[in-house]
Amino acid sequence: MGDEPPTYEAEPTTLPVADPEDLRDLVPDTVLEGARYGTLTLRAASLRGDAARYRGEPRRDALLAVRFGTGDSALILIAVATGQRAVPGAHRVARELCEWIAGAVGSNQQRLTEDIHTANRGALSSGLNRLTGRAYGRLRAGATVRGLAPADHTASLRCLLLPAHPACRTRVFFGVGDGGLFRLRDGVWQDLEPEGGERDTVGGPVLGYGGRPPVQRPSHDPNPSREPNPAPDPAPAHGPFRFRASVARPGDTLLLCSAGLADPLRGEAALAGRLAERWGTAEPPGLAAFLADAQTGVKGYADDRTAAAVWEA
Repeated sequence: MGDEPPTYEAEPTTLPVADPEDLRDLVPDTVLEGARYGTLTLRAASLRGDAARYRGEPRRDALLAVRFGTGDSALILIAVATGQRAVPGAHRVARELCEWIAGAVGSNQQRLTEDIHTANRGALSSGLNRLTGRAYGRLRAGATVRGLAPADHTASLRCLLLPAHPACRTRVFFGVGDGGLFRLRDGVWQDLEPEGGERDTVGGPVLGYGGRPPVQRPSHDPNPSREPNPAPDPAPAHGPFRFRASVARPGDTLLLCSAGLADPLRGEAALAGRLAERWGTAEPPGLAAFLADAQTGVKGYADDRTAAAVWEA
């Protein structure tokens, strides 16, 4: 897409340098995930950007899709994180952040599921803010131990919580930092993160958005004494805590993505139009087709891309 072909080749060229003493640190070029629960179908992909492929750098984006619980009480978490540009070990930081937030959500799965089913927005916002703050607190502590600047040893984080119960269409987004949250409804993309506002300006019912002060109530953590309460802002370098709980409609497609896809989706109308055409169908694409769509090249955009899309039957 764009007036000219992208600068870099469309396929990988150079592999990242490997440490023979730590081969577990290697990051695959591309990751694919998919699932179907109740009325929702998930497709997710994370791929190394064209610039990183050309330079032989590891993918800084991390993607984690996990299910906690079973049956209709299950809760699906999609976590996307992006490490800092040009910082050694940025891919490790992103992966650790996804794993830590997943551990926190999994430990509190029953309470979070109950709050989603009862539309308890205040409890969700304050509880997820607290859990996110603790995850960033661990990053800051790790930076101190390693003698690094906290601003380098951090990452953007964006998450979706999806209840598996077919009667519950509440979709919960939370996170900190860059990226995008979009909804494809009736063939039109809606940017669910309007600049400078807390209310959704287009589309259906939205229960809340923004970094409001937490409600003073017990933590989701069953043993909150294990760690001190975090600062209200979990990562000042990346911006405030973001939260949105919205109700999906049949036919919607909800897209959570890293900045590598959010930026061209906002900046190149041709890409937005192509993805609306490809992803606006009632039948979700297969994994291979979703990956092909997600990696559509756009001149001037060569960062890692991570996309998690949810189709509502």
